[in-house]
Amino acid sequence: MIIDVITIFPDMFKHTISFGVLKEAFNKNLCELNIFDLRDFSADKHKKVDDRPYGGGPGMVMMVKPLTNAIEYVLEKNRGRNKKGNKLVLLSPKGKRLHQEMLKKMSKEENIIIICGRYEGIDQRLEELFKINKISIGDYVLTGGEIPAMVLIDGIVRNIEGVLGEKESLVNESFEGGLLDYPQYTRPPIFKGLKVPDILLSGNHRLIDDWRKKKSFDITVENRPDLFDK
Repeated sequence: MIIDVITIFPDMFKHTISFGVLKEAFNKNLCELNIFDLRDFSADKHKKVDDRPYGGGPGMVMMVKPLTNAIEYVLEKNRGRNKKGNKLVLLSPKGKRLHQEMLKKMSKEENIIIICGRYEGIDQRLEELFKINKISIGDYVLTGGEIPAMVLIDGIVRNIEGVLGEKESLVNESFEGGLLDYPQYTRPPIFKGLKVPDILLSGNHRLIDDWRKKKSFDITVENRPDLFDK
């Protein structure tokens, strides 16, 4: 997989793939990450990429020309490198809310181009020029799309086949099967008077599985009852 990111703050991504599972994935060449500075695609002598909104109002709007130049450059760079084509993603509060099934589906793509929005948003004409998938990581507003882009990259890469050592790690986790994950324990069996549930020490895998399913159900009822509506 090739992941391309268009941003006005490329330095924010310097350590995105320097640790843990993501580092291993890129070291194994299971994916490739390229960061592009949007200001490099501005024709303005001051590298300006935003301007006042037509019709008035607060803030600034990202200009369509530098964004178009950047996207066209990335598309040309990747021409012939993949058969499935390119998926353009814009991180925006106006997008569809990100969920686990979306991440699993996106992990099958060959090329994802992520556009990090800023300010009051982007010129609407960009969506008329390109097929863009708008994605939101939650019902709140951040200062820009860079941190959501890192969330997206992490969520996608860990779902790529071969990244995680054990396939069960992807099966037995929150949101798989529509439930949140069950509680986890490890050594020591007693800490400051708090004991690991006896059933987890019993060796009876059928009872352990039943206990975990019930805990997953109870935790989901308490914290995310909306998941049952789905």
